[in-house]
Amino acid sequence: MLTLNINGKDTAVDADPSTPILWALRDTLGMTGTKFGCGMAQCGACTVHLNGTAIRSCITPASSAAGQKITTIEAVGADPVGKAVQQAWVALDVAQCGYCQSGQIMSATALLQSNRKPSDADIDAAMAGNICRCGTYARIRGAIHAAAKQLA
Repeated sequence: MLTLNINGKDTAVDADPSTPILWALRDTLGMTGTKFGCGMAQCGACTVHLNGTAIRSCITPASSAAGQKITTIEAVGADPVGKAVQQAWVALDVAQCGYCQSGQIMSATALLQSNRKPSDADIDAAMAGNICRCGTYARIRGAIHAAAKQLA
């Protein structure tokens, strides 16, 4: 039994310590906002925050998050930066199929938490690990700029 701090709450997780955070969230806790994509940290669909840093939950063992803070898409809107990102996503109608969007929002929020005035190059670098099969990259970049403007 592991105890993980997920979205501000200590949560008992009945899983093997080597279980990736993704599966602890989805299978053990039923938190399905974080998506499974490639399972190899290549697509970013599984992105969550660990102490505010975007990580790939599909390859991160749950035991490595003990004593740290995990934030998922279910709670990112409680943060002013995450809320601004989500509002910009809706305002600019970013999502197409939507499958990758929770990971995209988590990476965008992590970017804006550390850089409130990102350039296009900053955005491209921060979002490079998040793949969108629908190709909404221009709308994602626009939403990040809109969220940054809202937060200024």
